[in-house]
Amino acid sequence: MSEKKKDTLNDKLGYKTNLIWENEKLHDGIMKFAIPYIDFLSENKTEREVAKWAAVLLEKAGYKRDGKGEKIFSVNRGKSVIAAKMGKKPITEGFTLVIAHTDSPRIDLKQVPLYEDSGNAMLDTHYYGGIKKWQWTNIPLAIHGTIVKKDGTKVEVSWGEEDDKKFGPVFISDILIHLSKDQMSQPARKIITGENLNATAGTIPLTGKDYKDEKDKVKLYLLKILNDKYGITEADFLSSELELVPAVKAREMGLDRSLIMGYGH
Repeated sequence: MSEKKKDTLNDKLGYKTNLIWENEKLHDGIMKFAIPYIDFLSENKTEREVAKWAAVLLEKAGYKRDGKGEKIFSVNRGKSVIAAKMGKKPITEGFTLVIAHTDSPRIDLKQVPLYEDSGNAMLDTHYYGGIKKWQWTNIPLAIHGTIVKKDGTKVEVSWGEEDDKKFGPVFISDILIHLSKDQMSQPARKIITGENLNATAGTIPLTGKDYKDEKDKVKLYLLKILNDKYGITEADFLSSELELVPAVKAREMGLDRSLIMGYGH
């Protein structure tokens, strides 16, 4: 008969954490939670998208929007949500708050972002949040956001995602390796600067005899596409909020599918 192991002082006084995967009874529950969460990450990449998703979820759960009752919620400018469930005791006896942010580091388009350079239609940007700039080069980027037209109508856009039949993703180019000697000698924060984060959005010029005297024909071709599809003009960008986010879906990671990889996770 084996002798029982004697507890050490660390066993008596220390704190030991247990790996969740060691409990096999929890595996099915973890996977069932992860699947809809992965879909959430893929489909809601901006504050506005999360707020819209949350409003639908709350209404399904019986919460009344901007109303009165035991379960209520309100959406602030389409970008944040507050929900409340009334308790049975007076508020003087306490209350519970659950708070979370819904924004993620990203790249925003400037107010008049479209310009032409060396035969390319480019998007002028500035970054939001603590991004590592070099991570945003050479990955496909989708454009998410809203545009308010002159007549007051709002256009919600999600351009360049994997299932988008209208537009492909945009791209922030890095320097080719055989031209990047000086770049490679820089510290990480200087490899790519904020001024280099402009995205290539198109290369086809507007053609036809009616347009032979036009300037910036590549830029103009993109504006014509947007105008034909949505009635948008360049002036409408002034009342827009457009964000560049990775144009990839969240997915399970690892041969055992034990991790999640996705933007915003």
